[in-house]
Parts: sequence; structure tokens; C-alpha cells
Amino acid sequence: MAKTFQDLVDDAKTRIREVTVDDVKGMLAARTPEVIVDIREESEWNKGHLPGATHLGRGVLEVKVDSVFPDKDTPLVLYCGGGRRSALAADVLQEMGYTNVRSMAGGWRAWAAAGGPTKLP
Repeated sequence: MAKTFQDLVDDAKTRIREVTVDDVKGMLAARTPEVIVDIREESEWNKGHLPGATHLGRGVLEVKVDSVFPDKDTPLVLYCGGGRRSALAADVLQEMGYTNVRSMAGGWRAWAAAGGPTKLP
């Protein structure tokens, strides 16, 4: 039986770790070593993003991640618009050997709704 996008997301979420918006706020406040990675499209990034985030769009993630983050143990927190693309991306990065990848539940929309700080390019 064919799977839907949501089926794929639900399946990926059984294998990945998610963090909350509050967790990420705490990471930013504590200046922990996690790298925040915005995997949204460039047009979404240009409307605002988390302070200090690295942009690596979902469309090029698998092609460019090794050159941007060659150390597979780099602690990465991925986010997208709503937390579904980042869940899929976290699953793929784990398949590629990345050992410390998490997805921010709720993504950019949850971040903005919680009043998280934002930055324009």
C-alpha cells in the first residue's frame, strides 16, 4: 500500500529525537554547542529565521551536508516550517551516519507562536 507524506513523517518520528521550542530557547540562551539548521526553502529563510541558524535547504541537504558538517558527531538541531520536513531530514541524516541529530517539534510556526527571537537575513 502506498504511503502518504504523513505516514513517512510518522514513521521517521519513531526513529528520531525531537526537542521542543523551549529546549531550543534554552540551548540558545546557554550558548550550547548545538548547531541550529534551518532546512526550509530560501524564500522561507529570507522571511526570518532563528538567530545563529545555518541555512541548508531540504532540497540540497543530502548533497551538501558532508561539506558543511564533515564531523558526523556535530550536534545538529533541524527545523522547518512545521516540524515534518525536519523529522524526515533528521531520519535521513542518521542514515548518513550523523549521530547527534534532533528535530524541533512544531518548527518555525511553533517558534514564532512562542515569541522566539528571529533574525532577518
